[in-house]
Amino acid sequence: MLTFDQPYWLLVLPLPLLMTWLWPAYRERLVTVRLPFLDRLARLSGQSTERSPDTVKTPRAQRLLGWLTWVLVIAALARPQWLEEPITRTEPARDLLVAVDLSGSMETQDFTDADGRQVDRLTAVKEVLRDFLARREDDRIALIVFGSAAFVQLPFTADKVAVQQMLGETRVRMAGPRTMLGDAIGLAITLFERSEVPERMMIVLTDGNDTGSQVPPVRAAEVARDRDLVIHTIGVGDPTSAGEEEALDEKVLRNVALTTSGSYFHANDRDELEQIYAKLDELAPRKVETISHQPRRDLFYWPLGAALLLTLVFHGLAAIASRRGGNRSRKGAAGEASAT
Repeated sequence: MLTFDQPYWLLVLPLPLLMTWLWPAYRERLVTVRLPFLDRLARLSGQSTERSPDTVKTPRAQRLLGWLTWVLVIAALARPQWLEEPITRTEPARDLLVAVDLSGSMETQDFTDADGRQVDRLTAVKEVLRDFLARREDDRIALIVFGSAAFVQLPFTADKVAVQQMLGETRVRMAGPRTMLGDAIGLAITLFERSEVPERMMIVLTDGNDTGSQVPPVRAAEVARDRDLVIHTIGVGDPTSAGEEEALDEKVLRNVALTTSGSYFHANDRDELEQIYAKLDELAPRKVETISHQPRRDLFYWPLGAALLLTLVFHGLAAIASRRGGNRSRKGAAGEASAT
């Protein structure tokens, strides 16, 4: 669609007509001598004695050129633009961070995979988590792993292939055998400081008890609450069992979730884990921000180029016509001279 970025320039289009009306054409007054025998001299010389006009009329073609040039220049000043098809871009309205426990107890084989085979807890968690993250089409996702320390496995990204790849590379004990839950929440808070999206959510998945974080998990949750971060916690495995670490501390996980207005879930097997992620889907529906931009392509150079081209063509033709007229006059004068 054609539009003008500065249409107020079009208001000056009738300016030449207004100037013609306010300021009439210039008339030059000449001093003349009246001769009583002027008519006789004119008849003898074969010339006319009609009165010459006070003003010189501009040729019609030149007047037309002037008007066309004026219109085209004003059209260029008004900055004509062509509006192209709108470009719609979808941006994530939420950042989702997943913190996965890689402590030694996650190798306990009390879960089953999709084929019903006995697998360790981390393998089952990764399978279900992989499907859950694949459904987060318009969320930016980050991944933190924690054991004896917390590490950023993947910063916030919309690249789902990278998310799946980095999740698949996680292994039990790769971050140490212990469970530093509070440090993982603290690291997440630091990572969310760079986030500018309105909604921030964290999912913590663990099967153990915090074993000496620098900041207690509940205290870290209070800081997260002040930063508008919602934390959902998931406890995995039998809370009464004991492996290398103390049994699952459901009380701490529940308090962390409640402090940040999140929810606590517990999963004893793969089916319960899948149900938890289905509930998280309901708690975290897809939210996106759609930004529409309509590109504008400037076209001012078309009327400006047309005005320049018309002017060059007109003056070029005028110069050619003048030269041909001069040649004919010289030929005629030469013929008269030879005849005499």
